[in-house]
Amino acid sequence: MKAKELRTLPKEELLEKKKEFFSELLNLRHQKVIKGLEKPHKISQIKRSVATINTLLREEELRGRKI
Repeated sequence: MKAKELRTLPKEELLEKKKEFFSELLNLRHQKVIKGLEKPHKISQIKRSVATINTLLREEELRGRKI
């Protein structure tokens, strides 16, 4: 997902998306080991989405702690 799309989601939905991405990533890794993947780039896309969500959550956390 694009960062622009993710920024519109509330924190609870971001956390839920993160869980969904992790479970999908786990499934893709299992498939890769067992029989190979048709679209191996999907793994890096999901990892990038998780990193974007983590960044957005951290930005929100820092915004709440302004001095």
